[in-house]
Amino acid sequence: MLDFIVNPIAGGKHGKKTRNAVSILESALTEKKIEYTIHFTRHKGHAGELTKALIEKGATDIIVVGGDGTLHEVINSFHSFDKTNLGLIPCGTGNDFASAVKIPLDTLKALDIILNGKAQYTDFFQLPGVRGINAVGIGVDVDVIKRYEALKKKNKFGYTKCLVKTLMNFEYTDFTAIIDGEESRHCSFIADIANGHVYGGGIPICPIATPCDGQLNFVAVEKIKKLAIIPAFLKLKRGKILSLKQAITKPGKHIIIKPDKPCTVNVDGELYDNLEFDVKVVSETLKMYRP
Repeated sequence: MLDFIVNPIAGGKHGKKTRNAVSILESALTEKKIEYTIHFTRHKGHAGELTKALIEKGATDIIVVGGDGTLHEVINSFHSFDKTNLGLIPCGTGNDFASAVKIPLDTLKALDIILNGKAQYTDFFQLPGVRGINAVGIGVDVDVIKRYEALKKKNKFGYTKCLVKTLMNFEYTDFTAIIDGEESRHCSFIADIANGHVYGGGIPICPIATPCDGQLNFVAVEKIKKLAIIPAFLKLKRGKILSLKQAITKPGKHIIIKPDKPCTVNVDGELYDNLEFDVKVVSETLKMYRP
């Protein structure tokens, strides 16, 4: 039995992308005579409620039909990891984690991975009281998301426009990083911990990151001149951010960020105030269908 948790407004408030995906799924599963149930979310947080209830009832395979936000809700309510597998049919605006694990955007191809593939261990990360699966950060990330949420029309171009505006008006963040016990000081406009390699709808924040290696990647860009911001942004878009001399990256299993001033933390595109930025990788626990 496959249980699909569907966010009907994923990929845009009109939900056209999701409706098309559900129609394709229903036709394919009916033709193959595979038992399934579709559960539509009705409000924010409902995907998590459905996940918890389904696993308690013995669900063996929970499939997210949505984007990174829906996936974030589901992973935060997941339990009984030894009994339940996770799948993903990407239908969101960004689909960043799908990119990280190479799940195709084509609905039938993504479904084929679930029907004919094998669930494999996939890393996620744990903060105090919150889980994440793609990326967590402070700095320009947070301001970009706040600008983006204020947009009437949400798409990749809108996110890029918000990023450019933020980069032209950013403030540096002073913080201490503790990576597997080793401490260092930083003054940066961004401090991210990456499990997946892209965020914000395909921006390659850490091209070397992979959610299959049992570790996370700390990424920061130290103080940089205003005139160098646009060239730095272009490098970021091309996946060359780590070539900047001001860029720092380091792998770790346990990474703590201690900002000098209180900060809002971005976890998979969701904002958390007063969240302790203490991140641990969780490996060999979650089984997910991926190539």
